[in-house]
Amino acid sequence: MGTVTWSYSSIKLFDQCPKKYYHLRVAKDIKDSESDAMHYGNEMHKAAELYIKSGTPLPGKFSYLQGTLDALNAIPGKKHCEIKMGITYDGSDYGACGFFDKKVWMRTIADLIIIQDDSAYVVDYKTGKNSKYADTKQLDLVAGAVFTHYPEVTKVKSALAFVVSKELIKKKQDASLRKSYLSTFDPQLERLKAAHDTGVWNANSTPLCAWCPVVSCPHNRSK
Repeated sequence: MGTVTWSYSSIKLFDQCPKKYYHLRVAKDIKDSESDAMHYGNEMHKAAELYIKSGTPLPGKFSYLQGTLDALNAIPGKKHCEIKMGITYDGSDYGACGFFDKKVWMRTIADLIIIQDDSAYVVDYKTGKNSKYADTKQLDLVAGAVFTHYPEVTKVKSALAFVVSKELIKKKQDASLRKSYLSTFDPQLERLKAAHDTGVWNANSTPLCAWCPVVSCPHNRSK
């Protein structure tokens, strides 16, 4: 598993469809265009970052974020926005490294980290309509990275903040379980590594095939 560099988004892409993952992340012969939802999400994340980091006023279309961001700003502690963290893995333990280091094993980005001595708050903003498909495993993964990059932190309170529906999906993590958090996706990583080793990237048929950029796939319905 140590030879495959991955992230939460890449694992989810592989789960969605190995063939799509191959074309977008391995062969890189196809690019996925930025959807309206993706563009909106990127804009929202940037607006939130600038508001927390430097007090830049929110654009009108993101004014609904004001209450949520003010509540986060009111939490005491040192605030870090859009922190990129790299993790190494030597087969037995995990270490901290730069996001683009050659030895990086896993990459993750924390939208907001608030450090309070030996504890931290970690928030990931979501622009989905509701929390129906919330995946708290992502919170465990980020918490594992926080414990690795900030060894003084022993407790994390994390949350998926669904800013449109104003839902907060909370979870607590303890540094004693750091390794288990970073191994959360080991089963998927085994399958991903097997696909790399064998060169077999089987396509999945899902409702998302209607928007897939891999038009050569027999399941593609975007034509």
